[in-house]
Amino acid sequence: MVKSHHLAIEPGDVGRFVILPGDPGRCKVIASHFNNPEKVAENREYVTYTGSILNEPVSVSSTGIGNPSAAIAIEELRAVGADTFIRVGTSGGMQPHQIPGDLAIITGSIRDEGISKHYLPIEFPAVANSDVVIALREAAEKLGYNTHLGISHSKDSYFGQMAPERMPVVNFLKERWKAWVQGGAICAEMESAILLTLGAIYRLRVGSITLIAINQDKPELGVSTDTAPVIKTAIEAIKLLIQLDHNNEKERINDKRN
Repeated sequence: MVKSHHLAIEPGDVGRFVILPGDPGRCKVIASHFNNPEKVAENREYVTYTGSILNEPVSVSSTGIGNPSAAIAIEELRAVGADTFIRVGTSGGMQPHQIPGDLAIITGSIRDEGISKHYLPIEFPAVANSDVVIALREAAEKLGYNTHLGISHSKDSYFGQMAPERMPVVNFLKERWKAWVQGGAICAEMESAILLTLGAIYRLRVGSITLIAINQDKPELGVSTDTAPVIKTAIEAIKLLIQLDHNNEKERINDKRN
């Protein structure tokens, strides 16, 4: 069996359930929440560990920064059997009531990036799977985290957001940012649009949760770097999804018997 070109994985290396951090350095930390985790691959920005939760194989695989590298990750992971994905990462808060340390559960994304247009016309929405959103919300509530549900602004340019005044198209960037905020977008990040788009195309369960590291318009509130809450929430959500699948399978068997 030939290993995948970028992630260097093959069938049997990963479970159905995969947590997707951007930073490869977070993979070992996330894998520590698994039973019997083992590193199965490392290549470029992609690091993959596999273990188990509730006796179900579960993996974590980094995507690197940005929608293009995230597309490669989910393409190669689903090709070897993964079908349920939760992105964990950081973001910038966009609404005035948000503070660093809050969590954002992304229900959909503004496709303000380039790669998803190579899959679907821009009019097609990038929407999270409802089972994953519900599991993330229930997990965050159980753990007592302050959480916001809503739309993310998913883009390609980090500095276009953080330092638009340096760009020749500064007015264009600021006007669009104002529109996203007025429309109710809760956070800005760089991976969810393509992940949710590919979830729709390939009929995968995909969701996303991020730490609100800063409030874009209130820098005086400081910066949060503690990603433990998003990791713990994702782990708890995976447990809920595994239990959901087990319950659905039991119901299917009972219906077949009846």
